[in-house]
Amino acid sequence: MKPPGDDPLLDKAFLALADPARRQIIARLSRGPATVNELAEPFEMSKQAVSKHIQVLEQAQLVTRSRDAQRRPVHLNPARLEALTAWIGQYRLVREEQFRGLDAVLRSQAAPGGRQAKDPS
Repeated sequence: MKPPGDDPLLDKAFLALADPARRQIIARLSRGPATVNELAEPFEMSKQAVSKHIQVLEQAQLVTRSRDAQRRPVHLNPARLEALTAWIGQYRLVREEQFRGLDAVLRSQAAPGGRQAKDPS
């Protein structure tokens, strides 16, 4: 049985997003599809290097490519980003619950005589 979070695709996605150039590519694609040439414009690197970055993003399933006549636009895969957000969100919810518990303890200690203070919410 695999431990929770032991997902090779998850690992690939976070490794892909560890690179600033790939994060910039994702940011650009969030505004709509683009060709490799369009994605390469803001970078001081070759189109071949940008293509390699796109391949890494593709292997992590963060982007897809389609064919439109002679063009091969790159598209963001929002479902994959949503899956990453959901994975992060599950841990955020655990922490929020822990902080709520800590808030309750601190409120009870701050009340005169150590009595439970009323929750202002």
